[in-house]
Amino acid sequence: MAPTRRPSAKTEGATPDAGRESAKESAKGGPKEAGSTTRVLKKYPNRRLYDTQNSTYITLADVKAMVLAAQDFVVRDAKTSEDLTRSILLQIILEEETGGVPMFSSQMLAQIIRFYGHSMQGMMGSYLEKNLQAFTDMQARVAEQSKGLSPELWTQFLNGQAPGVQGVMGNYLEQSRHMFEQMAKQAEALFPGMPGFVPPKR
Repeated sequence: MAPTRRPSAKTEGATPDAGRESAKESAKGGPKEAGSTTRVLKKYPNRRLYDTQNSTYITLADVKAMVLAAQDFVVRDAKTSEDLTRSILLQIILEEETGGVPMFSSQMLAQIIRFYGHSMQGMMGSYLEKNLQAFTDMQARVAEQSKGLSPELWTQFLNGQAPGVQGVMGNYLEQSRHMFEQMAKQAEALFPGMPGFVPPKR
């Protein structure tokens, strides 16, 4: 099988520096993250993304496919090596929110914005991350329970009528409530009387 040719800087619209850097990376087999199999993507000033593993330019859609495939990767600035992974992920979220069925309502986005600079910002970020992980675990359990269902039972399953779904959802909501209460208690113990802190209702 013939080796894949790396697109030239001229045909891909890359800067001369990007072309020279790409050639160096190809000769070396691409840079590696120390002690890991993390895939390294480089972002050049012309906004092009370069996959150092496959020695080719990729699009934002390709990065989204990597996210969906649970592929570990990092995006670095080609000149400064600054980590740009978060900004690229936010670009993908923005495209999804504006181009399809939005996941975040305007009210929800406004509430998130209000936490920036708030005394509870760090706690809220941790809470959302743990809550999302709990929801992902619940989704995996639901998928496992849904295997082998007939069309009729599948309809009931999607409507949340199956006992298994009700049980999983109930456990998730209880876990989410317990998670927030634990974090709130920790914050209350560390910062008694902290401005903006409202203890959970008993």
